[in-house]
Amino acid sequence: MNFYQNDPVLKKILETHLDSQMFNWADKELESFGEMCGTVIDERAKHTDREGQPKLVKYNQFGEDISHIWVNEGYKQTVRETYQTGIVGYVHKEIPELNTKGSYMYSFAQGYLLSQSEPGFYCPVTLSMATALLLEKYANEEVKERFLPHVLSTGETELYEGATFLTERQGGSDVGANEVAAVQNGDHYLISGEKYFASNAGVCGVAMVLARGDGSSSGTKGLSLFAVPWRLEGGQLNGISIRRLKDKLGVRAVPSGEVEFTNAKAYLVGEESKGIYYMMEALNLSRICNAVASIGIMRRAYQEALRYAFKREAFKKKLIDYPMVQESLLALCVKHEVETVAIFDLIKEYDLLMNDDQKDQEQAAYVRLLIAILKKETAEQAIHFSHEAIEMLGGNGYIEDFVTPRLLRDAQVLTVWEGTANILGLELLRLMKKTHVHKQFSKRIKAFVESDLKQFEQEKEILSKELHALNRMTTYIERADEETQTYYAKKIAVKMVGIFEAKTAIQWANNGSERERVLLKRYMQQTFHHDCSFEDAASLKEDFDKVVLQHAY
Repeated sequence: MNFYQNDPVLKKILETHLDSQMFNWADKELESFGEMCGTVIDERAKHTDREGQPKLVKYNQFGEDISHIWVNEGYKQTVRETYQTGIVGYVHKEIPELNTKGSYMYSFAQGYLLSQSEPGFYCPVTLSMATALLLEKYANEEVKERFLPHVLSTGETELYEGATFLTERQGGSDVGANEVAAVQNGDHYLISGEKYFASNAGVCGVAMVLARGDGSSSGTKGLSLFAVPWRLEGGQLNGISIRRLKDKLGVRAVPSGEVEFTNAKAYLVGEESKGIYYMMEALNLSRICNAVASIGIMRRAYQEALRYAFKREAFKKKLIDYPMVQESLLALCVKHEVETVAIFDLIKEYDLLMNDDQKDQEQAAYVRLLIAILKKETAEQAIHFSHEAIEMLGGNGYIEDFVTPRLLRDAQVLTVWEGTANILGLELLRLMKKTHVHKQFSKRIKAFVESDLKQFEQEKEILSKELHALNRMTTYIERADEETQTYYAKKIAVKMVGIFEAKTAIQWANNGSERERVLLKRYMQQTFHHDCSFEDAASLKEDFDKVVLQHAY
C-alpha cells in the first residue's frame, strides 16, 4: 500500500493550497512517506499494538528508581524515520532543498498519512509540535537555545521529543484545580507534585508543564508554564519518577503515565501566571492534530471496507455488487472526502493566522470555532467509520488479524483527548459570549449563499434554510439561562459543522468535475435529508460508480 499514491483527493487538496515549488517538493516527499506508512510503519504498528507495547522498568539491579520506559526497536525506527522527514522541524525551520520554511499544511498531510497506520505514534508527534510552538513563540533566547534545536531535529542533532503535562488527579479538564507547585531557585525553578495523565512520559526529552508559582492566585490565572528537561546534563533523571503506565484501550504505542516531580529543575516560559493562555494556544494546535488523526482513521477504515467488498464473495456475488453495500460505501466516501477537504481548509486558515503578525482577533475567534466543531465531528466520525468497517468485514472485522479492531480502539480516544464533546460545547459557548463568533460565522455563510454560483442554487437554498434555523437557535440561547445554553451547546455545534461542510462541498464541486457534483448531491441528501424521493438501485449504482469506483485503488 502507498497511502499517498492511492489518494487523489489529498493530492488535489495540496495542489490547491500549496505554491508550485512547495507542492512539487511535497509531492515527491509524500510519495516516499506514503509508501513507508503503508508498509513498514504499518507492520511495526501492528507489532507494537499486539506484542511490543511500552513497558515501565521501575528499578535497576541495585533497587534504584530509574523510571525507564522500554520501547521496541521497530517503534524507535519509526520515530527516527518520521522526525527526519521534518514533520515537526520543517514547520519552524528551512527545508534545505527549498531554502524556505515549510508549513502546517505539509506537516498535517504527513500526519494524515501516518495516522492511517500508527495514530498511537502521531500523539507524540502532536506533543512535539505543541512543544515547538510554545518554545519558539514564548521562551526567552536562553531557554529556546537550550531546547528548540533538539525538538526541531531532523537528524543533525539529538532529538528531544516533546510533551505537554496538564492533567492532575483532582482536576482533569478543570485545570484551575491544579496543585503542582513551582518555587524559584536562582535562574530556574524547582517543580514538585504529580501529573496524572502524562503522555509520552519517559521518552520525551523536554516536557511543557503547567505549575502554580509560589504565592500565585488560585484558579487558571495562577498557572505558569515551564520547560522541564527529563534528564539533567549528566544524564540522571531530573527529580522525576513514573509511578505507573496507564493500561489504555487503544493508542498503545504512546506511553501515558502518572508522573511525580520532586524538585525537578524547570525553566519559565513566557510571563508568570500566563501559562494557561499559552497552553490553550498549544491545545488548539493539538485539536487540529486530533482532527487530522480522525480523518486518517476514517480513510483507513473506508479503504479496508472497500478492499474487502471487492474481494469477498457471498451468495455467489461479490459484496461490491450488492446495492446495500454500495450505499454504505458511498456514504462513507462522501462524508470522508467532504470532511477531509474541510479539515485542510481549516489548516489553510490556521497557517494564515500563525503567519499574521497583527493577529486579527475576529479571524482568530473564527479559527478557534472551526477547530472546536470539526474536532468534535471528526472524532465521532472516526468511531463510526471504524464500526462500519468492522460490520463490512463481518466476523473477520472483529479479529485482531485484521486492522479494524485496532482502528476502533485507537479511534475511541479521539473523542476524549484534547476535549470531550461537552468541553468543546463549553468552548463554543465561551466564544459566542466573548467574541460573538456565531454572528461572524453567519455573516460568512450568508455572503457565500449570496455569491454568484448559479449552478448550485438548489444547494444554496438548502444552506440558507439551515443557516436560518441556526440563527433562530443562537438568538434563543443568547437570552436563555446558563443551563439552557449548555443544553443547546452541542446541538449548535452539530448544526454549524453541517453548514460549514456543506459550504465546503459546494466549493469543492465548483472546482471539480461531474464526480464532485454527484458527491455534493449525496452529501446534501445524507446530511440534511432534503430529498426524500424513492431511489432505485440503478441510480444508486450510477452514483456509486462515479464517486467511488473512479477513485478506487
